[in-house]
Amino acid sequence: MLPPELPPLPALTRAEGELIDRYLEVADLLGRVNPAYDGDTYRGLRAAQALVRKAAELRDALALMHQRGETELHAGTLARALRVLDGERRTARVTLPPRSDS
Repeated sequence: MLPPELPPLPALTRAEGELIDRYLEVADLLGRVNPAYDGDTYRGLRAAQALVRKAAELRDALALMHQRGETELHAGTLARALRVLDGERRTARVTLPPRSDS
C-alpha cells in the first residue's frame, strides 16, 4: 500500500523557498539543543555550533527577500508550505514537552 500523497507545495518565490528551508533547518537544530528533552551535551554542542551557520543563512535569505523587494511575508502561503514540509513535527521539539504528573 502506498503512503498518502502529500498536498502540493504552494507556489513560492525562490527566496521564499530558501526562507522556509533555512527556517526549518534552524528549528531542527534548536530542537536538538532544547534542554527540556533528554540527550547528551555533545549532541547539543554540535547542534549549537551548526546553529550559528544556519542562523546566518536564515538571515541571508531574509535579506535577499528584502533586497528583491519582497518586503511582506505571506503568512498563509508560508504556513501551508511549512505544513507540507512537516513543519509542525519539526518545530514541536523547540517548545516545552507536555507536563508529566509523575
